Amino acid sequence: MATSKRSLGSLITRNRIWESIFRQGYPSSDENRARIMFNSWFLHLHPVKVKSHTLEIGYTLGLGVISFVLFSVLVITGAWLMFFYAPSVERAYTDIQTLHNTIAFGALMRNMHRWAAHLMVLFVFLHMCRVFFTGSYKRPREFNWVVGVILWVVTLLLSFTGYLLPWDQLSFWAITVSTNIVGAFPLIGDKIRLLMLGAADTGPEALVRFYALHIAVLPLVMGALIGVHFWRIRKDGGISSPTEKNENESREVTQ
Repeated sequence: MATSKRSLGSLITRNRIWESIFRQGYPSSDENRARIMFNSWFLHLHPVKVKSHTLEIGYTLGLGVISFVLFSVLVITGAWLMFFYAPSVERAYTDIQTLHNTIAFGALMRNMHRWAAHLMVLFVFLHMCRVFFTGSYKRPREFNWVVGVILWVVTLLLSFTGYLLPWDQLSFWAITVSTNIVGAFPLIGDKIRLLMLGAADTGPEALVRFYALHIAVLPLVMGALIGVHFWRIRKDGGISSPTEKNENESREVTQ
């Protein structure tokens, strides 16, 4: 009898914990599914209802999801690499060599980070091409198209700043050439170059600044913009559909 009471009490406790996390229970009805979407911190970014033909893999090709997964891989592997890298001109190159030759799984993690970065540049570009050629940038999605373009620019900046961190000859001259190009801008070029380098010439200050951009500033900007991007997709009625253009034209004619 005592064992049955303990089992019953344990079951009630587990049910209460489960209900405190998932308040709507199992999504067995349309109303319950909608409640789950509205009340979930993770799921509320998605629309409650979507058009069935927008789920066809041949329309979106999953390029946006792939780009987000690659960004997640970059965050995880990048955080791991930070434990074995110091933004110092004396140690940067040595740390990369140590990572490849001494640290367990070091070469694997760095190669995952590097190839994920290359692939993210590719897939974000392909995603933008898909959005353009399917007309998904048109009303009411103009603002989200601008957010997507900014995300593309931030992706390129993340790739470029990461390319500089090994501090080998390629990195050194990439910083030198790029900042000299910026310095050639009229009026403000020299000030921007000084801001990027932190000194008159390429040196330790430049490495620290590009490292800070790569691990803190740009990822925070990217994360915030991704949140806005997902939220706007929800507010704009989900992913645009192939028939949406015809529906908008018909509505304008009717009005």
